Formats: sequence, structure tokens, C-alpha cells
Amino acid sequence: MTQPVDPVSLTADLVKCASVTPEEGGALAVLSSLLERAGFECTRVDRGAVSNLYARWGPRGANRSFGFNGHTDVVPVGDIDAWSVDPFGAVIRDGFLYGRGATDMKSGVAAFAAAAVDFVRETPPNGAVVLAITGDEEGEAIDGTSALLDWMNTQGEVLTDCLVGEPTCPEVMGEMIKIGRRGSMTAFFTVKGKQGHAAYPHRALNPMPVMARLIAGLSAYEMDQGTEHFDPSSLQCTTIDAGNAATNVIPAECRATVNIRFNDAHTSEAVTAWLQSEADVLAAETGAVIEMRVRVSGESFVTPPGALSELVSGAVQAETGVTPQMSTTGGTSDARFVKDHCPVVEFGLVGKTMHAVDERVEVAQIHQLKAVYGRILRDYFA
Repeated sequence: MTQPVDPVSLTADLVKCASVTPEEGGALAVLSSLLERAGFECTRVDRGAVSNLYARWGPRGANRSFGFNGHTDVVPVGDIDAWSVDPFGAVIRDGFLYGRGATDMKSGVAAFAAAAVDFVRETPPNGAVVLAITGDEEGEAIDGTSALLDWMNTQGEVLTDCLVGEPTCPEVMGEMIKIGRRGSMTAFFTVKGKQGHAAYPHRALNPMPVMARLIAGLSAYEMDQGTEHFDPSSLQCTTIDAGNAATNVIPAECRATVNIRFNDAHTSEAVTAWLQSEADVLAAETGAVIEMRVRVSGESFVTPPGALSELVSGAVQAETGVTPQMSTTGGTSDARFVKDHCPVVEFGLVGKTMHAVDERVEVAQIHQLKAVYGRILRDYFA
């Protein structure tokens, strides 16, 4: 009889792979080896400098095809001397497994890979089980899950539902499921004035007060008061800089950056139009030139509570004893791409130490997470 896959050992094997974006580091090779032995058809879907893996058990085009999405790339370790362990050593100490990516999200990938392998071996489903794993979630996310979805569209690969295994629980295992995410965008402003001597301001046009007025106005504006599933939208200024070291010179230019997290009352297009309008009004009033460049990371979306969220919620409650909250809080995830393909929700571990020095995951939680994912598969195909 085949032994169940140990998700802790698999997590350790993945943590030992130094897969800092966009390096694959051997992580996808570890997963391919495991999955192919269990009968999954594995395809590398690499694009640009990014490595991705698509693994399917069951027929292409099945009426029911449940997918898991996750990533094996990790952020840099930072100051290695601040770590108490080797960041890629997968040290287990006091009930925790340490290492970069242990929480975000190699344990999640290991848990759903282990659950999927055990499931298809024990109770082969009438349908397909898919794992879509990227190496570009922590980077620009241009050639990761987007590349997998583009490839799926050309190959006729279809998911009917998907779960993203990102850490979702703030403090307690099982307390939160993500059913959507706010949109995210960044606007880069440049105000161009006229350089001059600080003692002769009438001969110059100082861009600094113009920028200060622009940022103050944008920051003070109430975009909304929240919606049914979302908190209020938020605009935060992250930097203002003129690059001016001289104390007696009025600078010619000033730059600023704002980050906007917006709910489903807005689109990035509408927010961009509002920002441009505010800049145009101030430029006409002051005579300064105001330029703006926008980068959109993702649109706001929500998967309304229904069959998929109820399925996941039931499995979480059964395995953890905790009734999860349906939430749209936090940053962005690759669910923002998957939502254009099929219904998607997110559930994973407690994420308190992700991206931190001495990132670590409670060993018991890895086993719990595998149990949740296994129950989801059994209930989905029941």
C-alpha cells in the first residue's frame, strides 16, 4: 500500500530550493517528480525568465475540474545575519519549520500537492484535478499565472473551480477565507516648474507647493464608504522627492507616488480619469506642468458567497473547528488573474511571519491544511 504523502517533508524539500524570483531553484522539479509518479500529466509552461508548472490528473475538458493555484518563488532573504537559521535549511525547531517561503507559500503548495496525490490514488474522481504553480507571484507577475492561463486557453484546459493556497488567516488557523480582493494601482506624478534662486521666487515656479496641494487633495478625498463585501477604498502617498540637496535653490521638478487600493465601486480606468482630472485642474491654476503615469496591478473582484465558498468553509470548519469569515482584505494575489477563468477563493495558513526574518510555519498547521484540502477534494467530487 502506498504511504500518504508527508506535507511537512515536502515543504522542507521545497524550502531547501533557493527559488528567489525568478529562479526556479529546483522546486518545480521536486513537484513534477512527485506528481508524475501519481499519474499527473505535467507540463512546464515557461515564459520569459519564469518557470511555471501545469499538472493535471484526469481527462482534459472534464465536466468537473478542480484546480489549486500557488507559487514556489520567494522574496529575498534580506539580512542573512539577522536569521537564526539557514534561510534555505528547512530547520524544524520547537514545532515550527523555518525558512524563506515556509509560510508564503511553499507549505501551501506542499499541502495541496500532498492532498491531491493522496486523493487521486485513494478515490480516483470522475473529473480532473489540476495544480497550476508559478514562479512569478512575488515579482512582476507578468509571466506567471497569466502565462499559465494563456497556455490553458490555447490548449483547451479548463477549470470549473479554483482555490488559491495563499496564507489567509491573520492569527488563528481557519479563521478567514478570501472571496475577493481590492484592486491595486500606483500613480507616478511629476510636477515640472522652473528652477531659480530661493531669494528670487518671482523668477521661478516652485513645483513643491503644487505637488503638496495635489497630494493633500487626493489624500483628503473620500473615495467611498465601503461596499457590501469591501472596506472603503484607500489612497496613500508613498514618496515625495525633489532630489534637491541645495538649500537656496528652487527645484525644477518634484516627483511623488501614490498607491490606491480600490473596491468594487471603482475600476482602474475610472480612478485614472479622476486622478488625471485633479492634476489637470491644478496645472491650469498654477501654470505648472503635471505629468502622470499609472501602473495597474489588478482590478477589484469578488466571488459572491455560494457553492464554492460554502464548500471550502465546510471543510475548514470540519478540520479546524473554526468557522471562517468571508473576507476581501489584504493585498493582491494571483486570484486576480484566475477570476477571469473560473470562480476562485483563497484559503491557507496563518501568515504572520511571511516575508519576515526567521519566516516559519507551525508544523501542525501544515498537516491541518493538507486535511482541509483533502476534504475539499472529497466533497467536491462526491
